[in-house]
Amino acid sequence: MTVRSKVSGWAFLAPVVVYLGAFYAYPLYRNLDLSLRHYTVRSFVRGDAPFSGLDNYRTVVGDPTFWPALAHTLIFTAASLAAQFAIGLALAVFFNRYFPLAATLRALFLVPWLLPLIVSASTWSWMLNSDSGIVNAFLGHLGIDPVNWLTSPDWALASVTIANIWIGIPFNLVVLYSGLQAIPDHLYEAAALDGASSRQQFWRITFPLLRPVSLITLLLGLVYTLKVFDIIWIMTKGGPNGASTTLATWSYRLGFGNLLPEFGPGAAVGNLLIVLALVAGLIYIRTAAT
Repeated sequence: MTVRSKVSGWAFLAPVVVYLGAFYAYPLYRNLDLSLRHYTVRSFVRGDAPFSGLDNYRTVVGDPTFWPALAHTLIFTAASLAAQFAIGLALAVFFNRYFPLAATLRALFLVPWLLPLIVSASTWSWMLNSDSGIVNAFLGHLGIDPVNWLTSPDWALASVTIANIWIGIPFNLVVLYSGLQAIPDHLYEAAALDGASSRQQFWRITFPLLRPVSLITLLLGLVYTLKVFDIIWIMTKGGPNGASTTLATWSYRLGFGNLLPEFGPGAAVGNLLIVLALVAGLIYIRTAAT
């Protein structure tokens, strides 16, 4: 390889390196630095915060909010991923067969994904309103008492989870549908000739061949769901009494939701979310390699 070709290669690579350094590496470094120092508003401006080691992490783990927030994060993430994947896969299989208006209906299912999150969350807040929401109005017609979806500790987490599931279904539908399109038709034809039923074809052909696509879909969904903030904040602000507080909303409240922000603990909670995402990524690499 000549010197000129090496220089050309680095020249093409430079924009990507600069972009990753400026928008990924540096913010991660700053967030790590925030979590390892005792920052106040004054020291944040002056840049002279003293080094505190792992004190912020000890403070976070010892806080009574930590374990409930972690549990809510895991429940919210697991329930969202399971429902989004199951419903998205069912819809993908449904739309994989040609029928009139299939393309139109498939496009309509993308609407929740295309809407700004603030619009989606506000719409769900209105629908689940205890006094004037359409959901309670429907339940009233069935003779069921109104439910305090957003103001009851028993229902707040379930409410934001339902909204997040609705928003994430189109992504699963699109990716899984693309995976189904890549499966050769002759496999199904051969299975049909051998007498395999539709259910057998799904479990013996569709599901195994969708494994690579399914894994990346679940990984991307996991990373996205772990950091979901806007939906929860708009609908419940993590309440009532912390019933829907996740690590993402707690991190925001620590760093920006108080008159005296706690930058260090807020950054520490954010880094714990990054660790959870990294663990998921390592599991994906290990699983994909087997």
